[in-house]
Amino acid sequence: MKTAFKKYQRIEATGLWRPSPDDQRREVVVSIGEATLTISDFNDRPLTHWSLAALERQNPGAYPAIFNPDGDPGETLELDQSETTMIDAIDKLQRAIDRARPRPGRLRWASVGGVSAAVAALLLFWLPGALQSHVVNVLPQVKRQEIGEAILQRIERVSGRACNARDAQASLRMLAQRTGVRRVVILPAGVQESLGLPGGTVLLNRALVEDFEDPAVAAGYIIAERARAAQQDPLDELLDRTSIAAAFRLLTTGEPTPAQVDAYTEQVLADPRPEVSEDALLQAFAQARLPSTPYAYARDITGETVLPLIEADPMAGQPLDPLMPDRDWVRLQNICSD
Repeated sequence: MKTAFKKYQRIEATGLWRPSPDDQRREVVVSIGEATLTISDFNDRPLTHWSLAALERQNPGAYPAIFNPDGDPGETLELDQSETTMIDAIDKLQRAIDRARPRPGRLRWASVGGVSAAVAALLLFWLPGALQSHVVNVLPQVKRQEIGEAILQRIERVSGRACNARDAQASLRMLAQRTGVRRVVILPAGVQESLGLPGGTVLLNRALVEDFEDPAVAAGYIIAERARAAQQDPLDELLDRTSIAAAFRLLTTGEPTPAQVDAYTEQVLADPRPEVSEDALLQAFAQARLPSTPYAYARDITGETVLPLIEADPMAGQPLDPLMPDRDWVRLQNICSD
């Protein structure tokens, strides 16, 4: 606006001014001031000031151009067609003033749009994560166990029933107690190696008890699942692999739908288990007072890719209590025989 005013501030013109319909028109000098139109006599005495922002033209496009203050059509100023420079200046300054005016409606809509966008972003990016975290934090243990049981039943449709030789049940409970989990389940197939479920159940493939002479191997895979659970809660992993609808349903009903269980099961059985850092694994083995070396060699018989688990074994050089008596381990190795 300042720039536009400077361009026209030295322009003057002559015109015919009439203060009211009852007065005679008189010749005046018209000049542009700071957002005003000044009407003066020929002795340079101001007769009136009109606001450019409140100036109206009664006959756009016609001549002589007739202007009046907003709301007072009886007071007029006539500018002849020869005063085109002044007429154009008034027009351009009015447009500049109009552009500089605040737009409450636009501002209001912009504010509403901004708030709406912020709410949409909140719902899209923040709410799903916040809802998922809330569900993971508040779902009671009994509900977690029910969800874990539903997943196990779904896996058994693929793997076959869990191995349950009667004389091995005490050994299975002993293994769970020694590794700090609620329950251990041995499956004939389905899981690639191990899988931690919501509620504290760990599934093991039968090969982990049948193919190794040292029970520390099976125990090591359970400890690794505990470390994964510390890294990401199994319930949180389930919700990651389903949708916000699953989180909302868990919050309201406490149980997922069969379709959600199926979707999670299909993915988790096909994908490799998430990696756990060697430091986290070593810390978990140290807390359980179990050696990490047997687990490391079970993962890589050469030891090359798991060297830190061997070299930094927290129980290296320390006396180890037997994880379970040999007879119990033999029974556990035969859990799938029935």
